[in-house]
Amino acid sequence: MHCPFCRYPDSRVVDSRTADDGSSIKRRRQCPSCGRRFSTVETASLSVIKRSGVTEPFSREKILSGVRKACQGRPVGADALALLAQRVEETVRSTGSAVVDANEIGLAILGPLQELDEVAYLRFASVYRGFESLDDFEAAIHQLRSAAEREQTEGAALAAD
Repeated sequence: MHCPFCRYPDSRVVDSRTADDGSSIKRRRQCPSCGRRFSTVETASLSVIKRSGVTEPFSREKILSGVRKACQGRPVGADALALLAQRVEETVRSTGSAVVDANEIGLAILGPLQELDEVAYLRFASVYRGFESLDDFEAAIHQLRSAAEREQTEGAALAAD
C-alpha cells in the first residue's frame, strides 16, 4: 500500500476493524518513511462475466435496478427490494468465487423475487429466460400454481398434526 502523502511503497498496519456488517475491513496504517497515518478500506472484489464475455465489477445497484423494473406498479417497498438485493449478493458471495457468471446472478434473483411478488417474478423471468410465446408464460404460471398448491397441502397436513 503506497503512502498517499510521500508515495513510499510500503506501510504498516496499526489497527484493523470490520466495517459494513463484516463485508469490509477498515485498516489504520502508518508510513515508515514519513510517519503519517492514513486509513484504508478493503473489500473482497467480485467480478461478473456477462453473456457477451465482458467482465465487470459486481454491482448491487444493477440488481436493484432490474428488480425495480419488474416490480414497477406492484405493492413492493424500497426496503423489500434492498433486502432482496442484499440476499442475492450474499448468495453470490457465498459461492466463494471471485468471478461469477451473470446467469448465476439471475438464478439467485428468481427465488427471492418469487417469494416477494409472483407478478414481478413473471416479469423478470420473461426477460431473463427469454419467453418467446404465451406457452412460456403459461408454463411459468402453471409452475407457480403447482408450487402454491404444494404449500397449501403441506400447510394443511402440518395443521392436522
